[in-house]
Amino acid sequence: MAKSIGVFDSGIGGLTVARELLRTLPEERVIYFGDTARVPYGGKSTSTIKDFSDQIVKFLLKKDVKLIVVACNTVSSTSLEWLKNKYSLPIVGVIEPGVREAIRTTRNNIIGVIGTRATIESSAYRFAIHRINRDIKVYSKSCPLLVPIIEEERGNYEVTRLVLEGYLLGLKKKNVDTLILGCTHYPIIKDKIQEVMGKGVKIIDSASSVALEVKDILGSMEIPPPRTRTTNPNHAFYFSDIPRGFSQLSKRFLGHQISYTRTTL
Repeated sequence: MAKSIGVFDSGIGGLTVARELLRTLPEERVIYFGDTARVPYGGKSTSTIKDFSDQIVKFLLKKDVKLIVVACNTVSSTSLEWLKNKYSLPIVGVIEPGVREAIRTTRNNIIGVIGTRATIESSAYRFAIHRINRDIKVYSKSCPLLVPIIEEERGNYEVTRLVLEGYLLGLKKKNVDTLILGCTHYPIIKDKIQEVMGKGVKIIDSASSVALEVKDILGSMEIPPPRTRTTNPNHAFYFSDIPRGFSQLSKRFLGHQISYTRTTL
């Protein structure tokens, strides 16, 4: 069997990244792992996040993957370079692709970032932006209530708008014209975020940028994809726990129903 693309997240949010990979690279097989038993990672220490991530990478390597996508902003902001230094295969995070798109997009050089506490406190987005352009002003806001609201399927309720207004008002006052969604859950309520921020603000969802970067990397590798354009590449989805209502929730994130397996690391 041809080598696959490994994707992992602390939960199901990374399915939004997997969805873009499936759209952009239909010939590739994706193996996904969501650590739903230990989500969220956002409030955990960096040492614990590294330990969890290392366990997941080892699991994916046993599945014979050729590249790994860290579809988790918290892991990308705290542990990506550590993982890259430890393992020899390509490992792609979600921060750099989104940052590059945001820098190309901004007109007034004022960029906002929203994410989990761990992502925002790491300043990973600020550092990544300033490595490219130090003249850009970066304003960040942690939004710890958004993930549970989204997973409880409250995304269409008025409470979501009220919470977003509380989080985003400060960024609006800073006159940001580009907002990076620093969590893979947030695209599910992208329309609500756009509504609160206003039509003049460009919302950056890095999933599509990640998929294009993976496509470029694979194009430079000698390992061919499985030539299965007319057949199902037999994607595999693993989770460390199957919470109540999981089937419907995963469908919201990936866009279609999936077969999945519960597994321990």
